[in-house]
Amino acid sequence: MKKNEFQGLGLAKPLVSRLSKRNHTNPTPIQNQAIPSLLEGKDLLGIAQTGTGKTGAFSLPVLQKILDLNWGINPHRPKVLVLAPTRELAIQIGQEIEAYKSGLPIRHAVIFGGVSQIKQVEALKRGVHIIIATPGRLLDLKMQGQLKLSEVKIFVLDEADRMLDMGFIRDIKKIVPALPTVRQSLMFSATMPPKIARLAEELLVEPVRVEVSPQAKPIEQVAQYVCRVPASRKRRVLEEIVAHPNCERVIVFVKMKHRTNRIADQLQKVAIETASINGNKSQNARQTALRRFKEGQIQVLVATDIASRGIDVHGITHVINYDLPNEPEAYVHRIGRTARAGKLGTAISLCDDDDVHQLRTIEKLIGEKIPLVQERGIRQLLEKGAGGSSPKVQKKKTRNKMR
Repeated sequence: MKKNEFQGLGLAKPLVSRLSKRNHTNPTPIQNQAIPSLLEGKDLLGIAQTGTGKTGAFSLPVLQKILDLNWGINPHRPKVLVLAPTRELAIQIGQEIEAYKSGLPIRHAVIFGGVSQIKQVEALKRGVHIIIATPGRLLDLKMQGQLKLSEVKIFVLDEADRMLDMGFIRDIKKIVPALPTVRQSLMFSATMPPKIARLAEELLVEPVRVEVSPQAKPIEQVAQYVCRVPASRKRRVLEEIVAHPNCERVIVFVKMKHRTNRIADQLQKVAIETASINGNKSQNARQTALRRFKEGQIQVLVATDIASRGIDVHGITHVINYDLPNEPEAYVHRIGRTARAGKLGTAISLCDDDDVHQLRTIEKLIGEKIPLVQERGIRQLLEKGAGGSSPKVQKKKTRNKMR
């Protein structure tokens, strides 16, 4: 039986056993660096994107501390608070914790808006060790007296830069004063703009800094391409791309909510199983679409940037930017949905005349030119499958086609 290297990080046998059952034997780089320090009670600043194993990096030490220190539960008073920017990410973190703690005497609850609060309040009344919450619903329940943060011993702020993008920093600054002054604090962010760096200084005390990839750099396993396409032809080109057999599981990103439904309907009409998610859809509709996408019942998911982080779907072969995002950092997070767990992936951006400025800011951020592929060359590109031969080789092959 293969040795489980998590045990060497100081994790207890019950957790290592559960990891082994999930075939998790080798820690990711962030887990290797973070877990020992967190078990020692140190604060931590982690610079890492989703898909790097950061949920395990903080949840495994949290679970072990609950067991080792025999933390009890009191109604309405959790011991651990994990803040996430979106309900999808909160649910995902909750699912990971559920898998890690299976069979252990540890309770958790996931709290987010857009649904009835009745079940969430009932869970808090029974008492939980851990809550994973979005800021808005957390503040609502706190104001109602359903939640008290006076016994929180570990505070985790996940995807802090996304919190900034979504305007949640003000909410966070309302939440933090309600926490005990003496606590262990963890903060994770994919990028470190000045406002996030200042927030880290306010929240963390002599933190261990863990950085597993360069800031705002796409992972190397993603082959990136730009196709200059007039706006009037984008839909037709998109159809041609997703109809290719090598596009097995695809996320299409757009800017506007109404466009997700329109594009999904268009693809359905040409017999491509498609669903859409955006902020106007109900929580149940969004979760149903994600479940069907994860289970392979649909081939294409059309989404706004609400899905660019916090959704961990394995096996995504292609990311298509139907529209380039206004914020260049969002591009990095979008294309990070593919090439997970060491696999290759392809990102194709359809760029019309109105997108050229965004393209230039993205290239400036990532520090490289994105290779141009002509519309007539897309099929040849898709024939190579996810990732092509390799991102670096592809760049050399397409360089003479650059404008």
